[in-house]
Amino acid sequence: MTDTALLWFRRDLRLADLPSLLAAADAADEVLACFVLDPTLIASSGERRLKFLYDSLRDLDEQLDGRLLVVRGKPENRIPLIAKAVGANSVHISADHTPYGVARDERVEAALSKVGDDVELHATGSSFAVTPGRVTKSDGEPYKVFTPYFRAWRDHGWHTPAKSGPTSATWVDPADVTSSEIHAHDIPDLDVDLSIPAGERAALKRWKQFRGGTGDYSDHAVGDYDDERDRPDHDATSRMSAYLKYGNIHPRTMLADLTRLESDAETKTGATSYLRELCFRDFYASVLKQWPHSAWQNWNRDFDAIEVDEGTDADAAFEAWKAGKTGFPIVDAGMRQLSGSGFMHNRLRMIVASFLVKDLHVPWQWGARWFLDQLIDGDLASNQHGWQWTAGCGTDASPYFRVFNPTTQGLKFDPTGDYVRRWVPELADIEGKAVHELKDGRPSDYPDPIVDHKAEREEALRRYQALSK
Repeated sequence: MTDTALLWFRRDLRLADLPSLLAAADAADEVLACFVLDPTLIASSGERRLKFLYDSLRDLDEQLDGRLLVVRGKPENRIPLIAKAVGANSVHISADHTPYGVARDERVEAALSKVGDDVELHATGSSFAVTPGRVTKSDGEPYKVFTPYFRAWRDHGWHTPAKSGPTSATWVDPADVTSSEIHAHDIPDLDVDLSIPAGERAALKRWKQFRGGTGDYSDHAVGDYDDERDRPDHDATSRMSAYLKYGNIHPRTMLADLTRLESDAETKTGATSYLRELCFRDFYASVLKQWPHSAWQNWNRDFDAIEVDEGTDADAAFEAWKAGKTGFPIVDAGMRQLSGSGFMHNRLRMIVASFLVKDLHVPWQWGARWFLDQLIDGDLASNQHGWQWTAGCGTDASPYFRVFNPTTQGLKFDPTGDYVRRWVPELADIEGKAVHELKDGRPSDYPDPIVDHKAEREEALRRYQALSK
């Protein structure tokens, strides 16, 4: 009799470097690949993220020659039905460490126990270089500060990429799955434009070109990353974050290249700087695992008492911020890049976040929710804790007295004004860095500043100081 295992894809939409695939293939003669369209997660995702998800599923299905079973419903209902229909002896996943993911998998595990005593849920590997919670202090306590975590993370190290691929398993054809309760669902197709193609093959191509400085995606490569990464006017970033979000590529695959590039004097600094960013991703995932309340509440609960603005005026200011109509060119450019492309350069993420929470005094959760709705790469752990870093209520919190001046930030990181002119067409005729200061007046179709930055900076400091007392 043929043994069958179920491989349940989630945030690991690839076939290369996938330990759960090897575990499933080792556990049974045949493997059925499946994905569950979870209404809860779909409802919380913006259209661009869903488009990226669906295109990633299409890429995966093509690599499997159409043998990906896609169903819709609650996983705790669908997965046991599928396992029963194919007589699966095990269900294999990559571990999920988000609060929702942990609770969902517990529900699925409990439901599987009712299918049969021998059907177990096996988690092998995760979406991170080092599994969240594994890197701790010598006394077992979790790290709260990034720099010592980074040192410990490097000392801990990570596995080499798993040698898996499309031929690692004998795949079950979903058409052979017989059950009146299982209904295959077509992969949805949204009429939404993406600024980058989705899927494993696109991820591997993009990474190959970025690490080697070839191709059409980027003006620069990893060797230039440390010098260029803060320049939004240059196409100097890898744009790999969305691929990591959906597991189109595993960070181990990237780290294998980065550690090799660190041995080359020409690429060492850039490779180390990029590697540090991958560590930030692991760090924030570990913070969320240890303190799940920090998904939507202040990691530092002392900040629950800080004064924030809410009501009609705050709503109007928030809408102006979302629309990129604050009258601060660099802020407006960043917000328009977000709404126009589903991406925003990391330096701009910090600038616009600081403006929202420290100039407009709006709760950081408002901005975090908008980012998750708009960003292709919207990731709960990285997004929420990045916002809290700026707001001062998270780990490694930015000192409360650090309030970004949007004008000086624009002059420093967009010195030619090219970035602003690209995204704010009302200012396209203003040459050079003058586009940031607008000393000679503003075009009639561009708004005046909605706040006085100097006054709001002082107000922000007053509120933080009141909290500290």
